[in-house]
Amino acid sequence: MKWAFATLCVDTSSAHARQSSTDTNRRHVGPRFRSILKSGEKMKSSLLSPGFSSLLVFFIAPHAFSDEAAKIRRPNIILCMADDQGWSEVGFNGHDHIITPVMDEMARIGFRFDRFYSQAPNCAPTRGSCLTGRNAVRFGQFGPTMAMRPEEITIAEILKEHGYATGHYGKWHLGPVKASAPNCPGNQGFDEWLSHDNYFEIDPPLSKNGAPPEIYKGESSEVIVDEAIQFIEKSVAEEQPFFAVIWYGSCHGPQIALPEDLKHYQNIDSPIAEKLAHRYGEITAMDRSLGKLRTALRKLDVHRDTILWYTSDNGEPSNSWYQPRFNGCKGTLFEGGMRVPAMIEWPNGISESGNSSVNAVTSDILPTICDWLDIPLPDRILDGISLSPVISGEMTQRPQAIGFWRYGGSDESRHGAWMNFDSQTGQTPTASNSATQFINWKHPVALKTDFPGDAAWTGSRYKLLLDFRGRHKDRDDVLTPVTETVSLFDLENDPMETTNIADKHPGIVEQMMQELHKWQASVEQSLTGAEYDR
Repeated sequence: MKWAFATLCVDTSSAHARQSSTDTNRRHVGPRFRSILKSGEKMKSSLLSPGFSSLLVFFIAPHAFSDEAAKIRRPNIILCMADDQGWSEVGFNGHDHIITPVMDEMARIGFRFDRFYSQAPNCAPTRGSCLTGRNAVRFGQFGPTMAMRPEEITIAEILKEHGYATGHYGKWHLGPVKASAPNCPGNQGFDEWLSHDNYFEIDPPLSKNGAPPEIYKGESSEVIVDEAIQFIEKSVAEEQPFFAVIWYGSCHGPQIALPEDLKHYQNIDSPIAEKLAHRYGEITAMDRSLGKLRTALRKLDVHRDTILWYTSDNGEPSNSWYQPRFNGCKGTLFEGGMRVPAMIEWPNGISESGNSSVNAVTSDILPTICDWLDIPLPDRILDGISLSPVISGEMTQRPQAIGFWRYGGSDESRHGAWMNFDSQTGQTPTASNSATQFINWKHPVALKTDFPGDAAWTGSRYKLLLDFRGRHKDRDDVLTPVTETVSLFDLENDPMETTNIADKHPGIVEQMMQELHKWQASVEQSLTGAEYDR
């Protein structure tokens, strides 16, 4: 059974229980919204009881919902995600060249996460984690062009069930966007969508509600924001709360910036100045589109009741000229591959600006939204936690480390496809491919040891990193041995991960290794599809 709810996450129930006990007296986030919503529901319940029905008609109806409790409405929600924008590639994190005045203002007046991670070092799995609250390995999405399983419960499905209008705009990358795909946006909770299977540039080919793609003229970031604004305007006119996902195609390569954006980057001193100018120009265009979105929210007078959450799907690509602030790059489990910019604006819910260095991740988005809206969590094992107490200042250390896993699934195909290939063939072309072919493999038996692929267990201070790519069982279930490298980094004193201190702290390594393997065993159980039967 797909559609079921549980009040607590299975793996992190104690953490969620601790958080729920702090729902009152929060300093920044949501207490006014939560208390008013609850009192309003209690009021309506009392007023609609049999004993009050006649009084309701003659005395209460004209003014019953005129007070603060009756006026409260659930906030609108917008999730924005860049493609390949690293942590340092914003003005507010100190970049030498990139111009991002809108993002800088959001970080200044909203809430900024200084240590926010994509759930994976590449795009597709991170997007899956964003919508499900789960590490994407749990549903077989190991890397780019790996599909999300349609049995997953998304935040769009949850919010739609609770009365939200839902729309997706831009990069999907969780499967094809055609209407016949079981994991297209329309089958994962979105009422409408203008989307692309993968990445896109200027004049993008986009599919509207699953139809064959058409060319939409213009700078791609502005194209999808313009469409999202139309959806928002319609929702506001119909007095329906909205959930909009805006996933940019920028700044994924090949970068093509407009002349008006290139002019800001004519004096870069670099042997690849032209390439950098196009990359930075795309980021500036994204920033401008965010400004257009925020202006529209203000004109519609819904900005105070709207949660606007911005982040990226992974760190800078491997090209050395991007010069990420941290060690590593896209595709690696080092900080440079996964630490990304992130900030939230929500004037009516986050009353004071601030920031936090608590380690947070894209899989925290779903449980955070559910917490803010008092909506039960889905009946799935979640890897994310609510960040509400982090933003309120009540949680200064994450209760459990975050697990990352580049699953070594090179031999997964032997068990057959989870969905037939025809249903997973895309139709929106990229710069290098006429169609994206998505895959997802069956995994009938959960491994209990010898977990394949690189993995990391990132705590508040220490990070355990296992590097043993290619380790897997072959078709005869024979373990292929490779050299395993175990690293321990003190991120508090060595955020650049320059010094492996594993030999100096064997006790910490042993404890973190046990925690990591316990988590990986849980992920393996999910990978078999066991949760879909309950």
